Amino acid sequence: MRHPSFTIIAHRGASAYAPENTLAAFDKALDLGAADVEFDVHFSADGQVVVIHDDTVDRTTNGSGAVAALTLAQLKSLDAGSWFAAQFSEERIPTLVELLERYKDRLHFHIEVKGRAEHLSEKTIDLVRDHGWLDSVTITSFQKERLEEARAYAPEIPAGWLAREVDESMIEQARRLGLAMICPHAGILDGELVDRLHQKGFIVRVWGVGDEDVMRRVVEAGADGMTVDFPDKLASFIDSR
Repeated sequence: MRHPSFTIIAHRGASAYAPENTLAAFDKALDLGAADVEFDVHFSADGQVVVIHDDTVDRTTNGSGAVAALTLAQLKSLDAGSWFAAQFSEERIPTLVELLERYKDRLHFHIEVKGRAEHLSEKTIDLVRDHGWLDSVTITSFQKERLEEARAYAPEIPAGWLAREVDESMIEQARRLGLAMICPHAGILDGELVDRLHQKGFIVRVWGVGDEDVMRRVVEAGADGMTVDFPDKLASFIDSR
């Protein structure tokens, strides 16, 4: 599902159809033909890189507490699927290693580095390197510090800055960091912003696409890629144009 001029990225897997950031969601993305998936990583209390969006487990599991305060064993004991639908009650929080092993040569990963822990970017990159994924990964973050870590540690891996606002100061900082892309929220995107970022040499990958009307507006603005919960609908729209 990678179109020549547009990258379709399944957001936390195909999260419109299965619980986000679980193997079920990533498997569903593959079933729908996705070539790219986006997901989030945190450290567990014992230093394992785990795949979950929030700082806490409260929203997407039957547990409670901060991800960083729970060991991998404790995280693995939680039901990470029933909140979405009863049929997913066996889903668990995956580790980055599990994803690297399960989807090698089948997907491109867009890994958002979350949390506030130092060295999470480096540990994530170590695992990517150890599993031979350097050509199939993009690192993203809202946090400039995490991007600085990633660029210093692995300048060969493309990186993108997730942004709710984009101004000239941010663009200049992104240029100095050598970022490949700037990733604005769909709510601030228009053709003028896309043109400005393209002129500065950035790929424009958009997030925060909540419905099909926004999806169409982003495509028509000239962006290069988009994370969506429903990658199949986006692919159908692009094919129909």
